[in-house]
Amino acid sequence: MEKSVAIVGAGVSGLTCAVVFAERGYRAAIFAAETGRRTTSAAAAAIWYPYDAEPAAAVIAWALETYKVLVDLGAEPQSGVSMLELRSFSRTGEIQIPNWAIPLGARRLVMSSEVETSLTVFPFAFTSGFAITVPLMDTTRYLDYLRERLTNAGGSIHGNVRFEKLEDIDREFALVINCSGIGAKTLASDVDLQPHRGQVVIVPKIDISCAIVCDDAPLMYAIPRSNDCVFGGTNEVSSNRDVDPTSTSRIVAECSRVLNLDKPRVLAERVGLR
Repeated sequence: MEKSVAIVGAGVSGLTCAVVFAERGYRAAIFAAETGRRTTSAAAAAIWYPYDAEPAAAVIAWALETYKVLVDLGAEPQSGVSMLELRSFSRTGEIQIPNWAIPLGARRLVMSSEVETSLTVFPFAFTSGFAITVPLMDTTRYLDYLRERLTNAGGSIHGNVRFEKLEDIDREFALVINCSGIGAKTLASDVDLQPHRGQVVIVPKIDISCAIVCDDAPLMYAIPRSNDCVFGGTNEVSSNRDVDPTSTSRIVAECSRVLNLDKPRVLAERVGLR
């Protein structure tokens, strides 16, 4: 049997796995119901940050390896990866700097002076915060970059393909990698999986020098990209992929309030299930 691998799912995980194998001489083929702009990855903000994933010890170790790779990719302009300061805030108390963030240079922010002079945030919007420089993946470019690397290495992508179970995949493949995300609930009979619904709003590029995140309710984040800005967001257990106009209004209102700016024009609304 030749060296061959089938990857189920064409989001960033599926594309990355396919690239790794194809560039090492495997015949790598992606099979997916949705590709490109229709994937959950296309709706992602997307900054590197270990978030809402378990088991924490394993996830952080994997994330730190990913961090190193993304830092290197940031040296390639065509990749869509760049380094960006992320400022994580709390509205309700003293925010804790994660242990993994300290070796990466995370620093506590002086709220009364540093934040107010460097950002035009609404006065007293936050009570504490910290800053860390992290990779930003502009998914309008990064997904295409991965796809091009895959095809250049001889890999293939087969869209509009739905499997009922992993056993339906052609047995000619020596290895099968499941990157189907929430689709694994049925594909791999993983009944414990729950869909976490994320909705974001794309607005025109605004003049902020860093990403801003506040995980307190109501969740808000503003992620500046090359040609636009991502406002968010939601994180709720739901399988509804329809855009909720009420959520859009809340997201835009809260981000505009925190950033102390007039409500911007909405370019697009996107929903993904993690």
